[in-house]
Amino acid sequence: MTNAEIIKAAFEVWGREFYLNTSLSQIARELGVSKPALYRHFRNKQALLDAMKRYFFDDFTSFIRADYEKALRGEGRECVFILIRAIAEYYARNVHGFIFSLIRLYDHRTGTRDSEEELKSRGVDLGQFHLRIEKNYTYDPMIMNMIFVTLTFYMAVFHKQGKSFTNPPSDEAISKRISTITEIIERGFGYNNKDVGALDYEGLEKSVAEKVENLEDDPLLKAVAAAVADAGPWDASMEQVARRSGLSKSSLYGHFKSKQDMLHRLFITEFMRIIDFARQGMEQSRVQQEQLYLGVFSIALYLRSKTDILVAMDWVRTRRFDFKKRADEKEFMKRNSCETESAEWEEGPPPELTKLFEAIEINPLQSGEITGDSGRRQISHWILFLIINILMRPGGSKKIKNEDIRYLYRFITLGIKGFEK
Repeated sequence: MTNAEIIKAAFEVWGREFYLNTSLSQIARELGVSKPALYRHFRNKQALLDAMKRYFFDDFTSFIRADYEKALRGEGRECVFILIRAIAEYYARNVHGFIFSLIRLYDHRTGTRDSEEELKSRGVDLGQFHLRIEKNYTYDPMIMNMIFVTLTFYMAVFHKQGKSFTNPPSDEAISKRISTITEIIERGFGYNNKDVGALDYEGLEKSVAEKVENLEDDPLLKAVAAAVADAGPWDASMEQVARRSGLSKSSLYGHFKSKQDMLHRLFITEFMRIIDFARQGMEQSRVQQEQLYLGVFSIALYLRSKTDILVAMDWVRTRRFDFKKRADEKEFMKRNSCETESAEWEEGPPPELTKLFEAIEINPLQSGEITGDSGRRQISHWILFLIINILMRPGGSKKIKNEDIRYLYRFITLGIKGFEK
């Protein structure tokens, strides 16, 4: 047994669990060895995670370096997409590396903040790439963030739909997904630049801002959200919620059947409130471009005003969380005035979110992947994913200004074409 074999097993075993559990015992069972045998190679779990980090950056930079250098040497806007396609291909062909980067490197709680330095030390200086982008686009760090968030989201959908852990994707499927990602990054919904620029953003924002002040919290769910924001959904306990709510643990069981039921109630209730608030905002206009902005701004405003809910939602964004339909789901949705679908759903927002932007015009992509109901499901989740990511940027959601949400809307509707010089 070698270090490389242990590292490979760690990527596979912990990746299947989305790093929810990172036990050396799991690795030992996978390799068919005793746990003490692992200690001869790695003194503890953190040492193994550090080795995985080094392996990831070595492998990642080796894969993209030639395209990175080509992008720096080239001219024109196409050079920007040379590196984007290279990164997308790496993640498409390496599902375990993709999950590791998503969970261990970019998660706001467990991830490291020195990824760019790690890349730079291996010959891939993203600072130089940013300078290359500035030749053709109005550069802002937020734009780069939206580009990579979009790449991450659509790659996650690709691996989930293709069940890549057990079915490695074909070259044809990878090529098609890369085309889809680059199209979305390049032109978004394909709206008209003039129409997007002509919106009365300030007036639209004012019409929504007046409503957020009337939002009321359920005190018990607020206590649950605070516990989840502090400890994460897996480590948040009934005891923590009891202390925050002023109730006894036994009293909580009068409200929730179990910890899983408690978490389920929190996320579903908040998702439905977000959807309802966004729909109220969209009703302020009959113009599609305005409706879309009102929906985007409403979601951002709701989450910006509820910090604990935002952090709780971010756990869903970066980790797999079990949302399997419960036996009493129909009754629960009925109590909360929500419609539901007969099919089971899991690992994400409820199906009602997919209907939020169903009336919004989306120009079809040449790749043909983002079409019909499935495409609209992806679009709605993509928008929510973008909003949460932007609000979770360093500095806190309170520092995200309305102008940042306008930037986000421009990216959604126009892609980076909306930022061309």
